[in-house]
Amino acid sequence: MAAEPRVLLTVILHHDQSKTLDEIMAHLKKTGFYRDFPPDGTELVSWVVAMSFGFILHLSVDPAKIRNLNRFMEQKSWGAFRYQVYPSYDFKAIAEQLKKDHG
Repeated sequence: MAAEPRVLLTVILHHDQSKTLDEIMAHLKKTGFYRDFPPDGTELVSWVVAMSFGFILHLSVDPAKIRNLNRFMEQKSWGAFRYQVYPSYDFKAIAEQLKKDHG
């Protein structure tokens, strides 16, 4: 049986710089952001901090659950972060082949 389809999404979270870190953390605790992340149908692939920029998350998402992810972000992250979402794919193997082809 084929694997269930998944979509890779890159989520950028920019801290609301009009708030202190303590205010941001209080908001995230109040909404249950960290407690409830990742939402149903979503798998965390990677989560990195880009200093002075914010968080960059890669999520594997069941296409039928994309709305759940969007609602989760609206309900739990707004007020602490601005966020952007981009469809993504893993380019590593392609880059390695290009290096060989152009070497």
